[in-house]
Amino acid sequence: MRRIVLMLLILSSSVIVQDLSGQIKELKDMWINQLNDRNTDFGKTTRLKISENEFLDLLDKQPSFAMYKDNYFITGIPLDRELNKHTANAKFQLSIRQRLTKTILPFNSFLVLTYTQKSFWNIYDKSSPFTDNNYNPGLALVKPVIYKDMFRGVASIALEHESNGKDSLGSRGWNYMVLSGLYFFNINFSVQAKVWAGIFDRGDPGLTGAGNSDLLNYRGYGLLDFNYRSLDDKIWISAMINPRKRIGDFNTQLEFNFKLNKKANQYLFIQWYRGYGESLLDYKKFNSMIRMGICIKPPLRNLY
Repeated sequence: MRRIVLMLLILSSSVIVQDLSGQIKELKDMWINQLNDRNTDFGKTTRLKISENEFLDLLDKQPSFAMYKDNYFITGIPLDRELNKHTANAKFQLSIRQRLTKTILPFNSFLVLTYTQKSFWNIYDKSSPFTDNNYNPGLALVKPVIYKDMFRGVASIALEHESNGKDSLGSRGWNYMVLSGLYFFNINFSVQAKVWAGIFDRGDPGLTGAGNSDLLNYRGYGLLDFNYRSLDDKIWISAMINPRKRIGDFNTQLEFNFKLNKKANQYLFIQWYRGYGESLLDYKKFNSMIRMGICIKPPLRNLY
């Protein structure tokens, strides 16, 4: 019974987050209206046509508090080992952002406070323990990219912290800088690239196995994410590739979203992760997990 109550609380919080998804909704509506315009030359206007001043004005009018990355609750099974109550689990992510300034900083950029929490939950085990919680606050300087009155994408530089809040042998964490760019080929296709470098938790010298000084051997130095979104927002497909230290060795994450109701922002969500570093605690452990559940998505974009 406790498991059911906790799951309902998480799902209900996701519905609350849904109300925050109005961010950039006007831009999304403008894009759809542009594509529906009978006078549109589809060969030349696959990007949103908007002046930089108009874009910045719309952006500054958006709510300061909103979703940042996907918010989801999923549960699933392993594909690389025996299925039992210890290997099947649930995973959820909560992600929000607070805009601290309007687009008044140099190069028409703005400052954003972000927070993402990713949790791994053994809901099928006897006491339903949380195996790991990864806390990820950050501070980002963000610049929309408008070129020749076309919305091209978003660039950002951020300082972030990620840790699991544990001590002793379970302690994991790092502070790092991230450069990120999101580019829209058109209303359907986009690609995101990220690179990072940081300072790691080296643990207590007296405790063998503590800390995560070799995290980049498993998480690599960046990622590429390819996204497809249908015109009616009904389907989202994403493929994330995260190269590790050795050439040809990488982590992958594939996602499929299907909108359950045309008027809602809730998606049936399937995610497959294969590789290392999915959680901080077990970053050295190879994992192949397929999970399914509900996802709430920000409009227009998909971020990792």
